[in-house]
Amino acid sequence: MPLKQEIRRVITGHDATGKAIVAIDGPTPHKTVRPEGAVLYNLWITDETPALVDDSKDSAARTIGIAPPRNGSIIRVLDLPPTGDVSKIPLDAMQNHLGPDHFSPKARKPRHPSMHRTRTIDYAIVLSGEVDMLLDDSEVHLKAGDILVQQATNHAWVNRSKDVCRICFVLIDAVEPLK
Repeated sequence: MPLKQEIRRVITGHDATGKAIVAIDGPTPHKTVRPEGAVLYNLWITDETPALVDDSKDSAARTIGIAPPRNGSIIRVLDLPPTGDVSKIPLDAMQNHLGPDHFSPKARKPRHPSMHRTRTIDYAIVLSGEVDMLLDDSEVHLKAGDILVQQATNHAWVNRSKDVCRICFVLIDAVEPLK
């Protein structure tokens, strides 16, 4: 179940004369509820770096997978409910769900059904709650206010608490790591 507070996004831009304006202000309509109950709110997507900043359309008004477009970026918020029992879910469930276009060819065998690896640098900011990020053979516990920089690592998000964890992610396309 998502948190009651919707994600408000305020997007600025320019009018026809070049004056700075608020182009969009309100809850993002770009919400995806995943089968396990996680909710993804896409806020903005860029298609290249450097990004074009003179487009008046809603760049998040499209279907997109986990990773941003090639050479692009995405900002989203994830509401992650308590993970629950995953013992009956195949270990490669996330890999099968996302498909080969969203995975690094260097991803290792998963140790958890949510394990995945994308060719991105990710900035993860825990807004509320707490979560564990599993790596290949270790894990780190994060709580509200913690910021994680992830460099194309194999990982899974596991919420062992009783409350929804809200995380803001900025994913930027990257070069495949050498390892």
